Amino acid sequence: MLQTAEDIRLVNEKIQSAGAFIDRLRAEVNKVIVGQTYMIDRLLIGLLSNGHVLLEGVPGLAKTLSIKSLSLAVNAQFSRIQFTPDLLPADVVGTMIYNQQRNEFVVRKGPIFANFILADEINRAPAKVQSALLEAMQERQITIGETSYKLDEPFLVLATQNPIEQEGTYPLPEAQVDRFMLKVVVGYPKKEEEQKIIRQNVQGFGDVKIQPVVSINEVLQARDLVRQVYMDEKIENYILDIVFATRFPEKYKLEKLKPLIAYGGSPRASINLALASKAVAFLNKRAYVIPEDIRTIAHDVLRHRIGLTYEAEAEGLDVVSIIDDVLKAVNVP
Repeated sequence: MLQTAEDIRLVNEKIQSAGAFIDRLRAEVNKVIVGQTYMIDRLLIGLLSNGHVLLEGVPGLAKTLSIKSLSLAVNAQFSRIQFTPDLLPADVVGTMIYNQQRNEFVVRKGPIFANFILADEINRAPAKVQSALLEAMQERQITIGETSYKLDEPFLVLATQNPIEQEGTYPLPEAQVDRFMLKVVVGYPKKEEEQKIIRQNVQGFGDVKIQPVVSINEVLQARDLVRQVYMDEKIENYILDIVFATRFPEKYKLEKLKPLIAYGGSPRASINLALASKAVAFLNKRAYVIPEDIRTIAHDVLRHRIGLTYEAEAEGLDVVSIIDDVLKAVNVP
């Protein structure tokens, strides 16, 4: 749909007023979280563009705390599910139980029936649990017995996984990994940030309570505005070129990448790159997408959607360097 300059100006005005809640949200989360601006911004992008987020990092980087703090700051229902090898689908979605007084089976809903789902150490649960979660993530519904139940909006799965530990973990199926809009690799804090973390913990910052500062309505209105953010056809083509360069690198003068990439980004990569870049523009209080918005979020959208060959692994190459090469090769509009 073509938008006139006047349409863009009106959306811009709405974003300026509606976007104020982002500052409130950040300020509230920062009462507890020191640094980790990159991770918090990615969680906000997931929230604004209705996409699930996978956080990967070693233990102790405040992944779980960040997700919990964000959900408490939004006045929404929060569920934490600790994934373990003995977890059953019924532990996540719920089950039918027999009610003796009423002489019938009734549904007991599981913890998945919430707005924010923290799937802690998601790669520890077996395939049956992953398939139950997959239905919730993709269809936004849950089937118990013969009945399907729609999940309330917003519904967001924010998952964590530890990349180091391999014992007692199951690699996530590619189909499920592809359902995550973003895969965010969480790094260590800076030295001065860690000093502040030490001081806060030694002085007992556990008394700090996150207050709900944003309503579900504000989040849903912001999501509508994110979709109205203007994206020029040149920007759309830029997204397509980036994704197609991961599939057919030789067409973009990247012949050296052809033996290194087993498979490129799926159409979900294009869709999510467009949606996430609109959310980046919204966070910057802008009603139109610029190429820099796409470059900002490209690594998080693509890193779990590109498969590397054994040759790439033998050469010690990782997905990040492949994405860097693609971004350098594709012409910026």
